[in-house]
Amino acid sequence: MRLTIPVKTLAAAGLAATLGLSPSASGARPRAAKAAASSVEIDYAIALAGLRIGTARLSGAFERDAYQVDVSATLTGLVGAITGGQGSARSSGVITSGALPNAFAIATRTANSGITVRMALARGNVVQTAIVPPLVDMQDRVPVTAANRRGIVDPASALVMPVRAGAGALDPANCDRTLPLFDGATRFDVVLSYAETREVQKPGYAGPVLVCSARYRAIAGHRPDRPGVKFMEDNREMSVWLAPVEGTRVLVPLRISVLTEIGTNIIEATRWARSGTAEPATVAAAPALAQAGQPAE
Repeated sequence: MRLTIPVKTLAAAGLAATLGLSPSASGARPRAAKAAASSVEIDYAIALAGLRIGTARLSGAFERDAYQVDVSATLTGLVGAITGGQGSARSSGVITSGALPNAFAIATRTANSGITVRMALARGNVVQTAIVPPLVDMQDRVPVTAANRRGIVDPASALVMPVRAGAGALDPANCDRTLPLFDGATRFDVVLSYAETREVQKPGYAGPVLVCSARYRAIAGHRPDRPGVKFMEDNREMSVWLAPVEGTRVLVPLRISVLTEIGTNIIEATRWARSGTAEPATVAAAPALAQAGQPAE
């Protein structure tokens, strides 16, 4: 059985990706982002089919229209002992109507293998990609074209969701967006839509969150005849909870839930700290709103 690292999971649903990021060669967590006008650090628990299998961390720094986000994940317990799964990713760029990455790097490691991906971008357009070791040339993969490399976000940048122009942080319209993800090998969309607004209380965060349903849409780099691809495209059980980062016009995931072929994968915040402190960030409740959820090879 092949297990993917849920950091990319974070991304896919924004979600982050569960989309399965990867582990770092050293296994160490990335350094927290440098002090900035506003910053946030979130710890997550990762569970699969009700069993806790790992931890993840997101560190984001925001200054004017610039951002840097670090994401890491480590599988623990029996799963971690068997797979050795660890991963980390970093992305930086600018924020306009969306996140426009300038650089992205990810490293993953399991007990049997590892891979490193680096991308240089110019306002969301890929100008150079390096993958080590190189991908195996699979003839049944949908080719990735030059057009597929333009106007994209990487799996780490997908976790930084700017508030829409003219909207409040908890406006349902912030859910209604399509994330054009590219991880260096595969291009896919995560289509978000508003489901509901709910009140939550977590260590360090208390207040409302937007609950967005999510859908996966394969574009290129995938193998269309693989059962996992069809499963994910038909999957209606994916969602992400978005919470505002105080002092910014940015939303980040508090919880990601994705049904997989072996159970529901849930990544949920266990600690939320802003500006390098662990003081609670309380968000004023929004008016009641009517209720309206990993890419495979």
